[in-house]
Amino acid sequence: MFARVKKSGKYQYLQIVENRKEKGKVKQRVISTIGRMDQLHEKDRVQTLIRSLSRFSEMALMILSGQSDVNADSVTIGPSLIFERLWKQTGIQSAINKMLLGRRFDFDVERAIFLTVLHRLMVSGSDRFCERWRRDYDIQGTKDLELHHLYRAMGFLGEVLDDQSGATPFAPRCTKDLIEEEIFATKRHLFSELELVFFDTTSIYFEGRGGKTIGQRGFSKDHRPDLKQMVVGAVIDDTGRPICCEMWPGNTTDVKTLIPITERMRERFGIRRFCIVADRGMISQNTLKALQEENIPYILGTRMRRVKAIKTEVLSRGGRYREVYPEGIKSKDPSPLKVKEVLHNDRRYIVCLNSRQARKDAADRKAIIGALEDQLKRGAKSLVGNKGYRRYLKITKGSARIDTDKVKSESRFDGKWVLTTNTDLSATQVALKYKELWQVERVFRDVKSLLETRPIYHQRDENIRGHVFCSFLALVLRKELDKRLNDAGHIFEWSDIKQDLKALKRITVEENNKRMAIRTQCQGSCGKIFQAVRVALPPTIREIT
Repeated sequence: MFARVKKSGKYQYLQIVENRKEKGKVKQRVISTIGRMDQLHEKDRVQTLIRSLSRFSEMALMILSGQSDVNADSVTIGPSLIFERLWKQTGIQSAINKMLLGRRFDFDVERAIFLTVLHRLMVSGSDRFCERWRRDYDIQGTKDLELHHLYRAMGFLGEVLDDQSGATPFAPRCTKDLIEEEIFATKRHLFSELELVFFDTTSIYFEGRGGKTIGQRGFSKDHRPDLKQMVVGAVIDDTGRPICCEMWPGNTTDVKTLIPITERMRERFGIRRFCIVADRGMISQNTLKALQEENIPYILGTRMRRVKAIKTEVLSRGGRYREVYPEGIKSKDPSPLKVKEVLHNDRRYIVCLNSRQARKDAADRKAIIGALEDQLKRGAKSLVGNKGYRRYLKITKGSARIDTDKVKSESRFDGKWVLTTNTDLSATQVALKYKELWQVERVFRDVKSLLETRPIYHQRDENIRGHVFCSFLALVLRKELDKRLNDAGHIFEWSDIKQDLKALKRITVEENNKRMAIRTQCQGSCGKIFQAVRVALPPTIREIT
C-alpha cells in the first residue's frame, strides 16, 4: 500500500493505492482519495495524516516520538552506489579480476583498487589517509583492508610482465597495460571509431627519490626543475573517453614519445587507421619523417616562432582567410576563427586566426612598448635584464632603444597559430579537430588538480605506476559519469557533484534489538545523478533483519 498524487483536470489529488495480483498481473486499486493537494496543504491535513498513520508503525513511532533511548550511526552511501555501478559497467572490475586469475593474495585486490580509486575521486589527499577516510563511507568488501593492502594493490597494477613484446624503449609492459586492453576490448562499442585520437603529455614530480628508473630530472611543466619527475602521456578518443595512459622517465622529451605511442596504439588495440592530434611540443623533423614513413595521418601544432619556413614563407604568403566562426557577442558563442591553407615544400600548413585574440595581443604589446618608452626616458637599466621586455629592445654599448623591426615582426603572430597535417581533411576540419585537443589538456588538469596525483611519495617503480594508474581509472569513471549526465541533458560542476553525493547518508538506528535504516534526502544534483546512472535510491526507511 502506498500514497500517490493523481492529476485530474487542473487539480492534483492525494490517493491511497494498493498493488494486487490478478491472473498473474499486478494491478492497482484506489482504496481512498484523501482530497485535493492544495486544500490539504492549506489545512495542514497532510502532516496530521502522517502523524495519525505513524501510530500503526512501531518503528516510525519510535523515531517520531523522540522518547526512546536509541543508538544511531551514519555512513556516506552516495559515492559508492554511483561509482560501484560505473566500475562494473565500464568493465574495470571484470578486467582486474581477469588479471587476478591464478594469483593468490591474502586480501581482496580488486576491492583495494576500487577503494583507492574512489578515494582519489572524492578527496584531495594522500593515499596514507585513505584507510581513515573509508570509516565514514559504506564501501562493499573494504572493511578489513589496511594501508599496506592498498600499496600492494598498486604494486600489482605496476608489475612488469614476463612478456615484453610491444614495449617501448622507455617503458616496460605492465599489468595495467593488460587491464587497459581488456577494458577496450570488452567495451569497444562505447568508443568512437577512433578515426581521431588525441595525445598529450605532462610531468609529475616526486618528493622522494622517484623509484629506481622512473624518477629523472628533465623539463618540468610543474616548474619544479629541482625535483625528480616522470612523464605521463594520455590518449583519448574524440568523444573524450580515456583509452590508455603511458609513463616514462622524467628525462624523456616529448618528441621521443609520439612515435612509440602510435606504434603501441596499433599493437595494443588493433587499430590500423587513425589520425593522431598532438601539440607543438611533439614535433621534430625526425618525428614528421617517421609519421610519413609509417603512413600515420597527423594534425600537429607547430612552433611558428622557431621554424624559419613558417616565419618567412607560410605567414607571409598571401591569400584570403575563410571564416569558420564569426565574432559573436554572447559568452556561449564559439571563439572567432578564420583559416587559410598554405603549401610549402610539399608540406601542408593551416594558418588559423582569432581576430579577438589578435586585438588583445596587439593591445598587450602596445602597453609593453609604452611602459618601455617611459622607463627608457628615465634611463632604467633594469629593463635590459628583463627577458619579457628585452625582446623589444635593441641594445648597444651603453644604450638601449625600441627595436621597431622586432615590434613589426611580432605583429605577424597576433591571434594566430599554425598547424601542419598530411590528411585530406579540409582546412576548417583540421582547425576544429585540433581545437578539440583541449580535452586532453583538461584530462591532465583533472588528474593533477582534482585527483591530486602529484606529488608522488612512493619509492618503487611498480607502486609509482600503480599510483598514477589509479588516478587514470578515477578519470575513466568521472568521464563516464560526465557523459551520462550530458546525455540526460545535465551539466554540473564536479565540486557540486561530490558535495551532493557525499550528503547522501544512511543512518542506522537501533533500539531494543530492533534496527532500522533511514536514508537522508537527496540534495542538489544527487537525484539526477542517480537517474542518469540508473541506480535506484535505497528506501527512505527500512527495517534491518
